[in-house]
Amino acid sequence: MAVTIDAVKSVLQTVTDPNTQKDHLATRSAKNIRVDGADVSLDIELGYPAKSQIAELRRAVIAALSTIPGIGNISVGMTVNIVPHTVQRGLKPLPGVKNIIAVASGKGGVGKSTTAVNLALALVEEGARVGLLDADIYGPSQPQMLGLAGQKPESTDGVSMDPLEAHGLQTMSIGFMIDIDSPMVWRGPMVTQALEQLLKQTAWRDLDYLIVDMPPGTGDTQLTLAQKVPVTGAIIVTTPQDIALIDARKGLKMFEKVGIPILGLVENMSLHICSQCGHEEHIFGHGGGARMSSDYDSELLGALPLEMSIRELTDSGRPTVVGAPDSRAAAIYRTIARRVAVKIAERARDMSSKFPNIVVQNT
Repeated sequence: MAVTIDAVKSVLQTVTDPNTQKDHLATRSAKNIRVDGADVSLDIELGYPAKSQIAELRRAVIAALSTIPGIGNISVGMTVNIVPHTVQRGLKPLPGVKNIIAVASGKGGVGKSTTAVNLALALVEEGARVGLLDADIYGPSQPQMLGLAGQKPESTDGVSMDPLEAHGLQTMSIGFMIDIDSPMVWRGPMVTQALEQLLKQTAWRDLDYLIVDMPPGTGDTQLTLAQKVPVTGAIIVTTPQDIALIDARKGLKMFEKVGIPILGLVENMSLHICSQCGHEEHIFGHGGGARMSSDYDSELLGALPLEMSIRELTDSGRPTVVGAPDSRAAAIYRTIARRVAVKIAERARDMSSKFPNIVVQNT
């Protein structure tokens, strides 16, 4: 029996990508399918970073194609192509940054910054080029979390600032430019202007994703940022506690009003695990994140435990993903990051760069 392209496509429809839950034909990731006699070659192009997944994905495709009667050599190339996706109406993606992900909360103290830095580091581990913007002017924490406290950014061209780097992650924060004990006694317009400068005057180096650690709350500063920064999608961080959920709902609604899609929710401090005996208990309540995700038809991306090690590692400048890579929490962060990347890949692509600028002149 001759091996045909139709036979190859038929088999590919039975191979499900565990990250997208779709087959490679449905996602159009199967490309350049060629049949030469009994030999078959093709490429699988993923729209999300998947360094830890590529070997298993290739094995699954080869195993399925091996069932075709009479098939010869099988060659499966695996590539990753992360592209810019659509942002709010009237805005274009930032130069040098393909996708911006806002990590936000309705209030402080729910672990938003810890979530942001671990998600960013998890994406780096999967092979993406990632930046992290600490947008909390009043309480910048990323310099400490990344072990960069006391360092200052430099400028190569005399115009823009070069981001600092830690664990393969590019980062910028107002905390690099002020004394750690100096309070930022600024009104809203000054804060907004400073954040725009940090975002647009940083020489980000070809980022696939820029994670923006948003300031807590839903006031003028947050709304202005949501309207002016081209955001691909937002993640809402909360705890199971009813008080935190009230504010988290406000944050979610803010993004909806400015046309920014919600990628999902992350529930921090979901349960406490005793470091001595391993006993688990829901100190801040149970199921709050799941109820909120159901109410707003949004995905619960993951639930993180309340563990002493998460706080200790973050304070030491080595967040969980790099400080305790084999831990349960690190695995959860990686799962959340992979899911976020997949959800972005499934969004419509930004096509603004495909259209020429139209200039009307009097002749």
